[in-house]
Amino acid sequence: MANLRFIYEVKEMLLLGLSIRTLNHKNEIEYRSGVTLYHFTRPINMQQLQQGTYYGFHRQELNFNQFLITDTKYTHDKVDWHFHENPYFTFLLQGKLYEENRKDSYYLEPGSLLFHNWQDAHYNIKPPEYTRGFHIELTKDWFTNFDISLLKIEGSLHLENPFIKQNISKIFFETKKVDEFSKTSIELLLLNTIDTLEHAVNKQNEKQPKWTQKILEIIHEQPALCISLTDLALELNIHPVHLSRQFPKYFNSSLGNYIKTIKLNKALFLIMNKERSMTEVALESGFYDQSHFTNSFKQIYNTTPLAFRKKLEDVNFLQF
Repeated sequence: MANLRFIYEVKEMLLLGLSIRTLNHKNEIEYRSGVTLYHFTRPINMQQLQQGTYYGFHRQELNFNQFLITDTKYTHDKVDWHFHENPYFTFLLQGKLYEENRKDSYYLEPGSLLFHNWQDAHYNIKPPEYTRGFHIELTKDWFTNFDISLLKIEGSLHLENPFIKQNISKIFFETKKVDEFSKTSIELLLLNTIDTLEHAVNKQNEKQPKWTQKILEIIHEQPALCISLTDLALELNIHPVHLSRQFPKYFNSSLGNYIKTIKLNKALFLIMNKERSMTEVALESGFYDQSHFTNSFKQIYNTTPLAFRKKLEDVNFLQF
């Protein structure tokens, strides 16, 4: 099944303008970008990347001693099998990316969030377009300092939790307005993120009712059904009161707040597109109007969407 899933994901890369095929289904990859044919295998001794090293050009770099943050433009169409010295988050800001590790493979778009534990091997393929990622790399000393164990978090994780994504978004914004309080603000967000991540990993091992998975599919694929609690409950074949009471038990949030967080996360990446007006951003994100969107955004980021966009345009090369 793992091989079939991998082949399926590779076929998805055709959407990126790349022609890719697997050789022997396990150890070899071949793909074509334009007129260039690439072919590589999984090496026995793969490269270890030291702290702060990524295959690209750093638009911004912040070193807070025990953790490093980079805003990176990726420059390599293909990155062979490798692993990193430290655990880190990757938040894809722009472009598309394909990644495979030893257990899974991912087709990544803006807003995708990955967590790699230390020495987790993977490779990447990037289509011929502008691609940008935001990294938060945490040293082992950082985890020791806060008495955090990573034993429960194995390998690579494709994170869908909207509150984890929102925390990473807040950190991203904090790096664009750095002051003497930024380190403390970022560390508080990181601690909350790790706590939420550990809780989510624990939840995966618990038995959950079938409706919990179905409601996530509806929220992401049929958001119109979420307008009415009665219609949503009918689709899930459960009572509306039961849904409203049980949702926080499994998602640590009210249903309304969960949906609003997903909308704001989507809006963040639409804001980066200068061609979209704020009214367009609001409607595409699922808000009723720009006023509702602006108020919701300001509650989370303490600034307006327009001010957020202007701050993102003012990126300096920073090194602490």
